[in-house]
Amino acid sequence: MRSGFVTLIGRTNAGKSSLLNYLLNQKISMVSHKQNATRRKILGIVMHGDDQAIFIDTPGLHDSSKALNKFMIQSAISSLGDADVAVFVASVFDGVENYEKFLNLNSPLPHIIALTKIDEITQDKLFKKLNEYQKYSNNFQAIIPITIKKQAYRKIFLDALMPLLPTHPHYYDPEYITTTNEKDIYKDFILEAIFECVSQEIPYSSDAMVSKVKQNGDILEIQAKIITDNNHHKAILIGKNGATIKRIGIVSRKIISKFNNQKVCMKLSVEVDKNWHTNENSIKKYLDIKGN
Repeated sequence: MRSGFVTLIGRTNAGKSSLLNYLLNQKISMVSHKQNATRRKILGIVMHGDDQAIFIDTPGLHDSSKALNKFMIQSAISSLGDADVAVFVASVFDGVENYEKFLNLNSPLPHIIALTKIDEITQDKLFKKLNEYQKYSNNFQAIIPITIKKQAYRKIFLDALMPLLPTHPHYYDPEYITTTNEKDIYKDFILEAIFECVSQEIPYSSDAMVSKVKQNGDILEIQAKIITDNNHHKAILIGKNGATIKRIGIVSRKIISKFNNQKVCMKLSVEVDKNWHTNENSIKKYLDIKGN
């Protein structure tokens, strides 16, 4: 029996969150086509036979001088210290320079490369991309092409990963799929809805806080507030006659309802916390980062 922690790491939009949801056969991690959407670590527990892998989905690696992004990047890098194995997630469209940056972190962890989105290219282009990584073959344990559109790749990926985990009893009940607090999952789904419903810089200056979760019969009632940085952005998030916040509520309610298979009543409001994303204490509070 093997059991251990696996960090998913890579640039923004490489497909880390989609890969985790695919491995779990259930969506627990927010997904957006926009960059830097993932902000918090999400844990997903995957069983493969008797072996258990606890995946840590992390914010994407990227270059940035912004305070919020710096905290996200540090969160991703620090997750390497909490893991037994790393999975470097890269799109087939990425150059190898992103992998070189990962190697420069000098992590002692064994790692494999998950090459995502292979359904979007030809076999010839895939082989060419695999050859680009061969000069680093002494660094990685395996390189696994994968597409989340075909279930067969799940077994191939897990067959390569599990032998790298230490021999250890299960850390968690095999029936669990995550240890992440439900409020954190819900606020990430609300943030995903914000990314979907509002364009430009608004999602990057906003976050969500879930204040109350209550089961009322067969309906899950959720009270949450969207945090943004100024009154102009607040007005955009609310929209004319409340149209935008209503749409955010509808989208987030659908995602959460699918997650726990029940009806959801979502009550949203918008609150201004001026320039929260440049304030260290505010960032730690909203991202639930424990300070020193």
